Amino acid sequence: MAVAVSARSGAPEDTSADTRVVALFEDEPPAGDLQQQLVDSGEAKPGLRKVAVAHEDAPGGGRRRVIVAGLGKREELDPEKARVAAAVVAARAKELGSSTLSWDAPEGAAAGIVEGTLLALYRFDRFKSDSDESPNGVESLEIAGEHADEATVTAARVTAEAQNRARDLQNLPSNVATPVFLADRAAGIAAAHETVELELLDGEAIVSRGMGAFACVAQGSYAEPRLIVLRYDGGGGGPHLGFVGKAVTFDTGGISIKPAGKMHEMKFDMSGGAAVLESVAAIAELGLPVRITAVVPATENMPSGRSVKPGDIVTAMNGKTIEVNNTDAEGRLVLADALSYAVEQGVERIVDLATLTGAIIVALGSTYAGVFSNDDEWCAEVEAAMDATGELGWRLPLHPEILELTKGQYADLTNAAAERKAMSSYAAEFLRQFVGEVPWVHLDIAGTAWGLGRQYVGKGASGFGVRLLVELARSSSPR
Repeated sequence: MAVAVSARSGAPEDTSADTRVVALFEDEPPAGDLQQQLVDSGEAKPGLRKVAVAHEDAPGGGRRRVIVAGLGKREELDPEKARVAAAVVAARAKELGSSTLSWDAPEGAAAGIVEGTLLALYRFDRFKSDSDESPNGVESLEIAGEHADEATVTAARVTAEAQNRARDLQNLPSNVATPVFLADRAAGIAAAHETVELELLDGEAIVSRGMGAFACVAQGSYAEPRLIVLRYDGGGGGPHLGFVGKAVTFDTGGISIKPAGKMHEMKFDMSGGAAVLESVAAIAELGLPVRITAVVPATENMPSGRSVKPGDIVTAMNGKTIEVNNTDAEGRLVLADALSYAVEQGVERIVDLATLTGAIIVALGSTYAGVFSNDDEWCAEVEAAMDATGELGWRLPLHPEILELTKGQYADLTNAAAERKAMSSYAAEFLRQFVGEVPWVHLDIAGTAWGLGRQYVGKGASGFGVRLLVELARSSSPR
């Protein structure tokens, strides 16, 4: 159920909502007598994630709930803390049976409150025939007070809704979310926005365009692959951006098959593609003045009598030959041709998102995505967008010695070296061979796409990347 979101600049206490939320900061007196009583009784505390509930007279008669939300120190409040606090409040409001929620938003917190609320109220239960869970209950969210800016609130709503749609795509089982299903979703995005054009390449077209790396992964499956291309033109004089997202809708590992344990999670191997698709939808809805070519290579990676085999040699779109020594290192193969295609389209800056290596989880856990780049200036812009949105990344190295490991014995490159060293950097060095001189950032999101564990997205699909791509489009727009 969609949550209606609005902004109102009037006095927060004049709201008609059944539940009002007020902030409590450390080292500051409570805003009113009711809050003071809760503090004196020890029920309300200013620490982040602390909430207390009381009741007050409502305009026009009757009583309504007041949730006092601890936000820590005012000078340390940022959008990420606002998301966390809003998620805690949303959960408490749901427990209380609230249907309309009004936040007296502190300065700089409105966007985080909207995002945290909508993301925390997300549920995926479309396949449950008899769910024991009650509906989320909260039907509307109001941001009230002098810091309730309508444009800020609207942008946050659009972005959070897009992130939740990406989570839907991630959570769908692979027998539903096939490559063709993702292509149909892309068609829906293009149909909804005059500024978006769609191009689809089927299996035959992928082969005819010389995308041998992508095609070799797809050939083992009976599900038709698609190269999905969305072109957004919102005008503006900024750089032509390329967004590339890996969308392996199910990854068995192919002939180099994965262990059975947790293989069901490999439906999430299309998370980068989901983030790219839904970020374009959000950017188009917001009408940001930027040009984007989004490329999403979508396929399954399956074992069969026609699968690519360890030791096979294929030729990528840019002419480089590749020894496929591990068919479970398929993400870099599909991305190789997708990156080459983006470069052919004339993009001037590239960012790719991919659940690429398990090694990145060992290195960075679920706190950071791995960041790799061939251009310091472009990397700094991407990192700034990540910091601004709370979708954090940590830059890791590229190095000639690691590049040397990618060289094949019988071909230009091998997708998996015998020496298992610096495996996330190795994968990035492999991808680097397909972007030429175009400034490029690779984000390895294997640790953040699901299981992030933050208050507002929990342990399931996170939709990681949507907020940062929208922010990157906004910050890349000419001012």
